[in-house]
Amino acid sequence: MQAKFIQELLHKNESSQAFLDKKRIEKYTDNLFHFLFQLEDRKYLCHEAISIRIQGLKNELTSIVFNINQDGPESRAIAKGFFDALPEIYFTLQTDAEAILQNDPAATCQQEVYIAYPGFYAIAIYRFAHQLQKQGVSLLPRIWTEYAHGKTGIDIHPSARIGNHFCIDHGTGIVIGETCVIGNNVKIYQGVTLGAISVSKDKANTSRHPVIQDNVIIYSGATILGGDTIIGHHSIIGGNVWLTKSTEPHSIIYSKSKTYSKDQQSVQKPINFII
Repeated sequence: MQAKFIQELLHKNESSQAFLDKKRIEKYTDNLFHFLFQLEDRKYLCHEAISIRIQGLKNELTSIVFNINQDGPESRAIAKGFFDALPEIYFTLQTDAEAILQNDPAATCQQEVYIAYPGFYAIAIYRFAHQLQKQGVSLLPRIWTEYAHGKTGIDIHPSARIGNHFCIDHGTGIVIGETCVIGNNVKIYQGVTLGAISVSKDKANTSRHPVIQDNVIIYSGATILGGDTIIGHHSIIGGNVWLTKSTEPHSIIYSKSKTYSKDQQSVQKPINFII
């Protein structure tokens, strides 16, 4: 059994075309984020310094992609396409940071959003990954978003389509599925799931996740499922709501809750829950 195990590992190493240095890929993700949002330990005070830094990041991405596809010209084209798109990604992320700043009374400035808000970090890494996903890059987009997932507890598939001014407040436990479409000026709280109703594998390429139109707020713990589910614009989805059907624009959907209380005198034995 031991010999067979070692032989299998040897075969996998010999036949593998991709070499993935996961720590290098994760470090690159942070380097790009830190550079864009002035979180490095140095400033760039002239155009030339910034251009040199961008070229270095571009060369590093080329090398990382080459380790995956083993194709030099394609790797250079992918890196060029990504950095050609980076200005638009950056300015979109500025709208996301502004949305978080405007929607969260606890936020004092954009710099605080860049440094301390896991929601902004998760959105940024998603937007980087989404660009590579659109360019047909394999593996790397998922590695990036899963790295952000591990750091923030926010799980955004790189194929999801998300508009500008996107605000994630707190964020822990948010799940946004592969075919989800989110419009502009949407705000989502912690614990929200935008997921799929269970489908067979042969329907993997169909729309399985909901559409969230512009100017929607989704409060904590809400679950919205299904590729045919459309949340109309300017709607509010309350906490702990479970939805598998569409809502009209300007809807307010909430879950009724009941609260029970007992007089301590009427309780014969102490209530002692063990969780």
